[in-house]
Amino acid sequence: MVGSKPLLAFFVICTLIRFTPVYAGEQAESMFDRMEIDVHGFVDLRAGTRITEDVYEKDTSLLESRLQLDLNRVGDIVTLQVRADFLYDDIPKETDLDLEDGTGFIDLREANILFSPFDLMDTKIGRQILTWGTGDLLFLNDLFPKDWQSFFCGRDVEYLKAPSDALFISIFPDFANIDLVFTPRFDPDRFISGERISYYNPVLGRRSGRDAIVEDRKPDDWFKDSEISLRISRDISGYELAFYGYNGFWKSPAGMDPVRQEAIFPDLTVFGASIRGQLKNGLFNLETAYYNSRDDTSGDNPFIPNSEIRLLAGYEQELARDFSGALQYYLEYMKDYGNYRAALPAGNNSKDKDRHVLTLRLTKLALNQNLTLSLFCYYSPSDKDAYFRPNIKYKLSDSLMITAGGNFFTGSDDYTFFGQFEKNSNIYTGVRYSF
Repeated sequence: MVGSKPLLAFFVICTLIRFTPVYAGEQAESMFDRMEIDVHGFVDLRAGTRITEDVYEKDTSLLESRLQLDLNRVGDIVTLQVRADFLYDDIPKETDLDLEDGTGFIDLREANILFSPFDLMDTKIGRQILTWGTGDLLFLNDLFPKDWQSFFCGRDVEYLKAPSDALFISIFPDFANIDLVFTPRFDPDRFISGERISYYNPVLGRRSGRDAIVEDRKPDDWFKDSEISLRISRDISGYELAFYGYNGFWKSPAGMDPVRQEAIFPDLTVFGASIRGQLKNGLFNLETAYYNSRDDTSGDNPFIPNSEIRLLAGYEQELARDFSGALQYYLEYMKDYGNYRAALPAGNNSKDKDRHVLTLRLTKLALNQNLTLSLFCYYSPSDKDAYFRPNIKYKLSDSLMITAGGNFFTGSDDYTFFGQFEKNSNIYTGVRYSF
């Protein structure tokens, strides 16, 4: 399952890390000490394979070697951070370097400066990983970019979050915490395009993959195609209450230009709220969001998604020693459903007015918490599809960890969200050395 090229790259990286201190370690250490730079990182080798044949994709679902370097300099006034992954990836057709899409031999995860112009304000400028909201692998008011290809193919879950190029301001007045994010140019999801993961193609009326890579038209004008995100939060008697706002675009290409046959990112405005806190022996969370699809306010354009109301309720509790469980219920309610059905072209598959999703997370720690067994499940009773994410991690030492897991999809129809990925079910394994 593991090819020679990624193995060679992995061992070359490990050899460099192991023997660099012998030849130049003192000089490098002295240089970083003089610059007051902390250096951390890891080497990660991963390989995976599909468990069912997919005529539109490679049998190998994951095959890569990755070196991450994380450099931090904490100064009296300014903190600097650069975090980049250098990788050999055997899967994609296109290997040209693109820092926006994360393709090529470098994925720049973070490159920013943090400073406090006032006592009640923190400011971060540059590339950064952003997240907020209360959902566990469900996102309502978190409109920051995601990498769904990484999530479905077996990379570590940290790679679900893609970077944003943004200005992040936090203000801390007495009455609340205020977070404002300005992204001067739209940062979309790293969405399912067919290069790694096959998908349902509504134009062809069937699953597609590398035979029909998604052609998209992304809003990419600086400042004209910008995004603004706002969160106002406060702790009240131990409960975290938050309000959210977003103005930008659908993060994945949810629309279609029927003339050019291009996937597009329609205009989107979102308003939401959440609450999180303790309930009996566990933690609960409630979150809601209203998605205003500004390019289709009446819901009668079949090539633009309708406005939606989204709801989330969750509860997490320790079930036994070193064993915890969590449940979530998620709802997508489509507005103007009658107009949507009336405008739907003949022969197209219809979405449900209500999409329901249930999730379950189980986590068990063992062997002095060196072994982690986890299972995350999505099940949609409305779509009649499901997605299972089992994972095992074992720490051989403070530096060395091995992992194995899988991504298993099933569904009654090949056009539902999880059902379309059924042929992408895969298993994977990996080893990581941290330093």
